[in-house]
Amino acid sequence: MLVNVSYNDKKIREKIDSEVGKPFTLKERIKLAGIGSPKLEITEASVEIRNLLILDNNADCCNIEMRPNGIILGFRSLLESYALIIPFYKLTIYKGDLAVYSIYKDHYFVKVKADTKAVQKFFKKLLDYKTDNRPTSIEDL
Repeated sequence: MLVNVSYNDKKIREKIDSEVGKPFTLKERIKLAGIGSPKLEITEASVEIRNLLILDNNADCCNIEMRPNGIILGFRSLLESYALIIPFYKLTIYKGDLAVYSIYKDHYFVKVKADTKAVQKFFKKLLDYKTDNRPTSIEDL
């Protein structure tokens, strides 16, 4: 779900918390060695996101916050903050071209540059966390 998170709205916050879980505690953040990504440069995006990004002339960039049950991909446009809420069961990440990661949720997608070690390390941490915390499948029993 793509939402405007510029204002402190209790209904939107509860909706986000129900989708991807409440934020990690300080102890869990330290244990994970951080839950936020470095600044990510957007190279391509789906129509809804692209329409928001082209409204201003600033560089198209975003960041990702890990939550217990998913991620929040945040970006800004025209002094407004937007978030794409993606639970892990709908999250698909592809490493396409050299140093480009594609993040998909249903009909939304964002492609970001991963040209630094920090970005690649974050995506490895994210994928490892997703696989470690997924529910047990029937085949594993």
